[in-house]
Amino acid sequence: MTFLRTLIVSLFFLIVSLVGATALAVVGAAIYFAPGLPDVRQLQDFELHTPLRIFTQDGKLIGEFGEERRMAINFDEIPQDMINALIAAEDASYFDHAGVDPRGLARAAVELVQSGGTIQSGGSTITMQVARNYMLTLDQTFTRKIREILLALQMEQVLNKEEIFELYVNKIFLGNRAYGIAAAAETYYDKPLAELDLAQTAMIAGLPKAPSAFNPLANSERSLIRRNWILFRMRELGYIEDDTYQSAVQSPVTARRHYIQAEVDAAYVSEMARQYAIERFGDEAYTGGYRIYTTIDSELQPFARQALANGLTTYDLRHGWRGPEQREIAASLVEAQEQTATQGLEEELAESPEIRETARQAAQRSQTEIEGIDGDVSNWVQVLERTPNYGLLQPAIVVESSGREMQVLTRAGGLQTIAWEGLSWAQPYLSPRSRGAKPSSAEEIAVRGDMIRVIENEDGSLRLSQRPDVEGSLVAQDPQTGAILALQGGFDFNASKFNRAVQARRQSGSIFKPFIYLAALAEGEMNAASVVNDSPVVLDDGSNSLWRPVNSSRDFQGPMRLRPALARSRNLVTIRVLQTMGLDYTINFLEGFGFSPAQLPRGLSLALGSASLTPMEMTNAYAVLANGGFQVSPWFIERVTRDDDNELIDEATPKVACPSCAEGQETVEIDGREYPIAKRVADPAAVYILRDMLRDVITSGTGRGALSLDREDIVGKTGTTNSQRDAWFAGFNSNLVTTVWVGKDSNETISEYGAQAALPIWVEFMGDALEGTPNAVPERPATIVTARVDPETGQRLADGQSGGITELFHQDHLPDYQQRRISRELEEASGSQGSGTAESIF
Repeated sequence: MTFLRTLIVSLFFLIVSLVGATALAVVGAAIYFAPGLPDVRQLQDFELHTPLRIFTQDGKLIGEFGEERRMAINFDEIPQDMINALIAAEDASYFDHAGVDPRGLARAAVELVQSGGTIQSGGSTITMQVARNYMLTLDQTFTRKIREILLALQMEQVLNKEEIFELYVNKIFLGNRAYGIAAAAETYYDKPLAELDLAQTAMIAGLPKAPSAFNPLANSERSLIRRNWILFRMRELGYIEDDTYQSAVQSPVTARRHYIQAEVDAAYVSEMARQYAIERFGDEAYTGGYRIYTTIDSELQPFARQALANGLTTYDLRHGWRGPEQREIAASLVEAQEQTATQGLEEELAESPEIRETARQAAQRSQTEIEGIDGDVSNWVQVLERTPNYGLLQPAIVVESSGREMQVLTRAGGLQTIAWEGLSWAQPYLSPRSRGAKPSSAEEIAVRGDMIRVIENEDGSLRLSQRPDVEGSLVAQDPQTGAILALQGGFDFNASKFNRAVQARRQSGSIFKPFIYLAALAEGEMNAASVVNDSPVVLDDGSNSLWRPVNSSRDFQGPMRLRPALARSRNLVTIRVLQTMGLDYTINFLEGFGFSPAQLPRGLSLALGSASLTPMEMTNAYAVLANGGFQVSPWFIERVTRDDDNELIDEATPKVACPSCAEGQETVEIDGREYPIAKRVADPAAVYILRDMLRDVITSGTGRGALSLDREDIVGKTGTTNSQRDAWFAGFNSNLVTTVWVGKDSNETISEYGAQAALPIWVEFMGDALEGTPNAVPERPATIVTARVDPETGQRLADGQSGGITELFHQDHLPDYQQRRISRELEEASGSQGSGTAESIF
């Protein structure tokens, strides 16, 4: 007895000591952390926020970022089934505890010990989740958990249970940009919260734990298990009767994607504006009701997106078929569920074997039949629903490949047929320069269960396609103001968010050459008729080997004038022009076009476009050519306002070109507003002559593909870099300048020149953009004169000499007269007037 009494007393004092130690630890933690805790009372005045919205210049929506708060609800508007479902899923004792659940904390403590100091999951009541979501960071650390507990205890003293629950359901993230249960009801079911059935209610209640892992759009089979576990818990807690439970767990998956559609697809610009807003306003950007109006033209932007997508898919057709996007996709949800991983669902599956069985039965009841297809294709339908389009490319799943025909299931059109005309192009891709043998049957291309991409032709028929293995960008700019009018930073934002228009630094190739020529024309050292030798050159580039640059055609044409040399993009002529002008002078001159000297290599390779520059930078440089030599800069934020009353926060005042303004004038009025005048960085006569030379690129040079536009005002330049890694075309008229780049993110070869890969995209865009507009050419400067020159020597011919060609010159930079090498009398007697050379006599 003495031993037993001693044991009981010892245990009593041990328990008292542990309780006391725990109490002291809690008190100590409270004293230590309390000074740094936020004031819980601020939740009483918590204001719901308005998202950041991005618009085109004429007010059409192109993007929305932040939490959608307009769908916030009061506690008395929450259906009882939703309250019960959330409590069953997240916190069964919510209405009984004082902010924390001791059993949950004990479970979290065990995890804390096992994980070495990191909270893994569990332990958080609904009150603690509100404390974390509204007032703390989301890092999973011990100190944050302590702060969370203390805040939850305080919160229960300041707010009642209904107020806390209301804050919870309006804050929680539920996937697919849905914040709060009312927004989730609209996002997944396109219904008000009150109209959801019990199965749909439980599906939403299952999302807070893991919005991605249990998302019915992304993981139908996993979400069914989670949903049915919640329904099981609701029955066990007495919230629903067994017959109601049995009906709900058998319900099929009915979630579909519902979201606000942008009026204009300009996702890359929208992301640029979002980044600007974060830099300008911080985290408040997402909640402060800001509206950003960009310079994007709502008519030009769709042309840009369409032209780039068309050009890249057409390129891809020329290079071969790389195979299906996915293979062996299970047709039914039952098959898919049998194959799915159960990691993360251990708690739900451990509750009862009934959970998996009811999920399997619900999957069976989710079966979907499509006319013309045998069997259940519910999983195919779900996969297509959650797979985004890439530009013009729609996802499709192969149902049958038979002979020279393919039956496919598409998201919108059901069962459709791809005829052989839409399949026969699919020679296997071997390398950028080679393809395999032509297919002889549809089965060689793709088989049942394969996901492919299709594109709809103008007549409604389908053509096999694929996400291009090449990327590109298109930038269109107003040369007079520098405003960006259209921008597409890649094939499709959903496929890749990397914005090649502003983030990709690529060698510019031959589209850089006009600026080397302009440097010579502006100084007067050379003119359009100057003759330079197109012949081999060997240079010491500072390495251990000599540099032997060549022309892309691998030939040499001897002495030639600058005009045809630019039109034919002769490398060796351009190098010699740069040699003549000198690197220091040229780089200093180029700075006026927005090129940073730090980005320009200090070597003769600069003449061939070895500088790595963004498409935006190249577009802006060409804008300076298009406006006659004024240093405009690219910009895309027109104004920023706030809230519905359009309080003006910021408004752009860019420097603009003004060819008609008087010398020394500093500002000009446009549409009732004053703008500063941009600095002139190039002589207008030199720019005019260069523009005329670039016209020859279109009429007789590498840009002849642009003749299809049948316009007299467009000029431009092709560009291709070493090993055909980059293809460019930059061109303009006086109102619009556009640059197109095509290449691979990996910097591998695309095996095509600028005239093949980039120019067709430019032509399509400019054709749409300029349709119905008059020719826009600059006024000829008064300092420009014309003179006849000998096409071989570039020297001026006297009035008495016939023949030659007409060329443009600055009046102060006329070439010397060609000296006669025989007497006028002999020339007249022989009838060979015009050349002044003896060779023409014989």
